[in-house]
Amino acid sequence: MIRLARFGARKQPYYRIVVIEKDRARNGRSIEIVGTYNPRTNPATVDVKRDRIDYWISKGAQFSERVQKLVSKLSVPAAA
Repeated sequence: MIRLARFGARKQPYYRIVVIEKDRARNGRSIEIVGTYNPRTNPATVDVKRDRIDYWISKGAQFSERVQKLVSKLSVPAAA
């Protein structure tokens, strides 16, 4: 699954977009970091490694709902 992992201090969230097994904890050990999301900038910044996302989608990974919305704004192909 490709989803967000929260980092940053209290009330100062910063997220990593990670590839992780679906049943692991939110900030558990991830397989690979494929991007970042910072909602505190104006506008919010999203940086992704498109080639790695495409690779993991081809291997069967699925986006979480939030990550799906973030990457769809960047025109990354969605999971089929």
